[in-house]
Amino acid sequence: MDRIANMLNGIKTANHALRESVIVPHSNLCYAIAEKLSSAGYVGSIAKKSRKGRPVIEIALLATGRDAKINEVTRISKPSRRLYASVHEIKSFKNGRGAFVYSTPKGILTDKEARKEHVGGEVLFSIW
Repeated sequence: MDRIANMLNGIKTANHALRESVIVPHSNLCYAIAEKLSSAGYVGSIAKKSRKGRPVIEIALLATGRDAKINEVTRISKPSRRLYASVHEIKSFKNGRGAFVYSTPKGILTDKEARKEHVGGEVLFSIW
């Protein structure tokens, strides 16, 4: 199973249900993505925890009243079809209201950060 898609789907459904937090299985890549989403303002705090002897990530969600912070998350690069973009192919998403998230040699970066660092990489997903 695709760990990134599992994490994104859990975040999206919990956010639409206006839950306070979601727990996903831990991996270093998922933790780096959660940190990037937290710094970009899509989710709240993140914490590594242990649940029944297994490491998990608890992600606090940002939802005010009936408004969910995340409207849509779309996985772009999949295990069956990897998509890469050079620095010249990186574009903004939803006129800057959303973000593409890339896996680059400099770590997990949003589209704005990748253009600033002048690196390309694998297009993981889009979020808005």
